[in-house]
Amino acid sequence: MTREQAQELLNKHQLGKCTPEEQQLLDHWYLSEAAKQQVADEPANPLKDEKLIWDRITKEIPEAPKIIRFKKWYSTAAAAAAVIFVSFGTWFFIRLHQPVKQLAQQSYIKNDILPGGNKAILMLANGKQITLTGARNGTLAVQGGVAVNKTADGRIVYNSSKQTASEGTAKLAYNTMITPRGGQYWVVLPDGSKVLLNAASSLTYPTTFSGNERKVELIGEAYFEVAHNAAKPFKVYSKSQVVEVLGTHFNINTYDDEPDVRTTLLEGKVKVTSVVKNQVRILKPGQQAALNPLSFNVNDVDVEEATAWKNGIFIFESNDIQQIMRMVSRWYDVDVIYKGNLPTDKFTGSVSRFSNVSQVLNTLQLTRKVRFKIEDKKITVSE
Repeated sequence: MTREQAQELLNKHQLGKCTPEEQQLLDHWYLSEAAKQQVADEPANPLKDEKLIWDRITKEIPEAPKIIRFKKWYSTAAAAAAVIFVSFGTWFFIRLHQPVKQLAQQSYIKNDILPGGNKAILMLANGKQITLTGARNGTLAVQGGVAVNKTADGRIVYNSSKQTASEGTAKLAYNTMITPRGGQYWVVLPDGSKVLLNAASSLTYPTTFSGNERKVELIGEAYFEVAHNAAKPFKVYSKSQVVEVLGTHFNINTYDDEPDVRTTLLEGKVKVTSVVKNQVRILKPGQQAALNPLSFNVNDVDVEEATAWKNGIFIFESNDIQQIMRMVSRWYDVDVIYKGNLPTDKFTGSVSRFSNVSQVLNTLQLTRKVRFKIEDKKITVSE
């Protein structure tokens, strides 16, 4: 690949506009640069190897972006534009003393699966279901004086008419937003609170909040930005717990296949009540409540890891392969099969959720601790 071709692809890559074929070309180019380095016979030193490769790339293409570490993600656009540099930057941190030339010679996983996207079904109070992926923008329905609108940026927003709002005459009705595996969706609730549902999740809520509290029910995972209203607390009911807030940013992961129900607080203050244990925990920013049948603990955590999914990133922090593959299964809508003994290693790194699944798996496979095979919508994991 010439300097001009490489620069053009890198520019497209930064803007998140690479096609899958162009992305794969960048992958192979990076590995070929790795193979040219004369470090195969030296003791493995990830930081030194990384510097050698990127020194060479920046000499050939002065405008090449700097490698991006696997921490501190601040926007979806930046994350989506950093796929290749995240992936192979991660590789240098998670590989276990493997010479660069050895890794560069490994073959790529055959077949591929596209990432998830904005997909959801909205179930109205009368039982009607609206598939949001193909729905037109504008008003989708009117329920008891409340209009359900789909915006140009792909969100569902609830708006009461001025008369309904002033008279408080909106009828109490419940809607449910349902995301399939491979889907996510934003909804702006009647009080202005914003909720992003992760894959394989559902949120049930009223079309207007009446009374002295705001109640919603969650299955799966969601990120909340709750509109402040001291007179009307916001409560999230989910598996075995209730989370109560006045106005704050937090994340709840309540998937049935995860060992804990995890509530992570970014801003504000929340009260988490265990329904079964009848115990209460108060969270401060940077803390996470982990609830399971045996324990109910609060720990300081990296909130960026817990909420990386909403920014379009997978972040792994000492995760085992089964934890990682649960995330992969939900987002790529695939079934996972395990063959033989599973690796006991922990993996640390990050990669864009908007990459094809092969890019996520190749990044892990470069550790030579795990292997993958894709057939239709099934991924087989083996040592």
